[in-house]
Amino acid sequence: MKKIRIIETAFRDAHQSLMATRMRTRDMLPIAEEMDKVGYFSLESWGGATFDTCIRYLNEDPWERLRQLKEIVTKTPLQMLLRGQNLVGYKHYSDDIVRKFVEKSYENGIDVFRIFDALNDIRNMEMAIKVAKEQDAHVQATISYTVSPYHTNKSFVELAQKLEELGCDSVGVKDMAGLISPYDTYDLIKALKEETNLMVNLHCHCTSGMTPMSYYTACEAGVDLLDTAISPLSWGVSQPPTESIVAALKNTPYDTGLDLKFLKKIKEYFEEIREKYSSLIDPISEKIDTDVLIYQIPGGMLSNFVSQLKNQNALDRYEDVVKEVPRVRKDLGYPPLVTPTSQIVGIQAVLNVLNGERYGNVTKEVKEYIKGFYGRPPAPINDEVVHKIIGDEERITVRPADLLEPQLEKCRKEAEEKGIVKKEEDVLTYALYPQVAVKFLRGETEEEELKPPEDTSDKDEPGIPTEYAVNVDGEVYDVKITPVGYMEIEPNQDKVPRGSVEGGVSTTMQGMILKLKVKKGDQVNAGDVVAVLEAMKMENDVNATQSGTVEQVYFDEGDTVEAGDVLMVIK
Repeated sequence: MKKIRIIETAFRDAHQSLMATRMRTRDMLPIAEEMDKVGYFSLESWGGATFDTCIRYLNEDPWERLRQLKEIVTKTPLQMLLRGQNLVGYKHYSDDIVRKFVEKSYENGIDVFRIFDALNDIRNMEMAIKVAKEQDAHVQATISYTVSPYHTNKSFVELAQKLEELGCDSVGVKDMAGLISPYDTYDLIKALKEETNLMVNLHCHCTSGMTPMSYYTACEAGVDLLDTAISPLSWGVSQPPTESIVAALKNTPYDTGLDLKFLKKIKEYFEEIREKYSSLIDPISEKIDTDVLIYQIPGGMLSNFVSQLKNQNALDRYEDVVKEVPRVRKDLGYPPLVTPTSQIVGIQAVLNVLNGERYGNVTKEVKEYIKGFYGRPPAPINDEVVHKIIGDEERITVRPADLLEPQLEKCRKEAEEKGIVKKEEDVLTYALYPQVAVKFLRGETEEEELKPPEDTSDKDEPGIPTEYAVNVDGEVYDVKITPVGYMEIEPNQDKVPRGSVEGGVSTTMQGMILKLKVKKGDQVNAGDVVAVLEAMKMENDVNATQSGTVEQVYFDEGDTVEAGDVLMVIK
């Protein structure tokens, strides 16, 4: 009889997937003791987007969240999701930052490190694995699962064998789009058990609807660990319900041994939490979306396409964009569609369709991806696309982090000069998110208002909506549709203008200004980069719309802007 162990995702992936990672620490702590009694293998409770969200929206210290949970959860290991060399950010950090971050994560309470890379490039995982092993933590090296001519179960097994050589304790199969079929699940899990000596974990989202069946065949194939979410936070783009999986496996050779009576208390608690956060739950994220099996596009990406095309008055091109995604993915060497590659591929597909010329307008991230700065693509990139985008520019073949100078002490000095360091962890927070961290560590971040559930019982029929909450990989962005018109800007007008403004440089998406490249009075040429906007987890250049003089700048670095805001005016 093989006992299946359960990893509960309620404190991390479940609320990241369904409600934009907005669960507050104060809503986790009251139930933590009960969850510690259940007998889970681990509680996934940190990492992923939780770090960013804590300091950007919740005015919470993520390190303090971890410490508070660890004080209560004394029996069950705490687990985190770590993006390899990206840690909990969206770019590669230097090795000294990776080392210190992993050490401090372990010191503050992390027992299990789930480490992955979007491209399955082991070079981007090695440092984090090495340091986590030095702490004597459990290291779960993780495969980003996808489907392509270059991704086979054989290739995944070979990847797992290489990860085993690095000393990992278990291997995880991370199926972020719910693509794995029951048949392929059995074949892959069985091969992993036969060809390695590692514990095997299956982590799937329910997007396609196949996941519960795949979980059962995984049990038949010898899986050791399954990821589930307590039922109020399950299904859709989240994981299967914990109670359902426990009940389904009861009295079988794969019985989890968990008690449904304990789970009932936890379920009742999270039913109230779900109601509290209901205004953040995007209906798209709750639904089964079988189109993911055709285009491999997660639900969050689809809703993002809708909002982008509405902003461009081009919703009729939606099907064209959806069909373009697999073509771009093929051109770029079949990267799995997970942060940050999902954004890289998706935004480029939109540009290809709307511009009428494939790769006529290319994002900075696509250029860097092609040059090798994200790592080694799973398959060769289309030569014609390479030549069109970067011409004869050099492409790197080394591990991207090898090109990064040590950054930790530089960040420490900068943070101390800004007067924002009270503890060692503050230096790391600043190193990961310099713009957001300064505001947070100075105590200037305000907790985002949590809207109560809306009562529409006595309301008239709504008009045409002009504001949408768009879920992208578990992160919600407010997208406003602004009627196009003409407006004059009066001298010394304080209010930020919106809409079509003569000489205005505006943004089409919500984000944060990372850098302003110009100031009032500067001369610019059409096409010059005048600002850098962080939007949808990526850095986006904002270009001057015409040559002239910067007459007014309406925002500062670190400010959040909405879709349609005019950043500056060039005359």
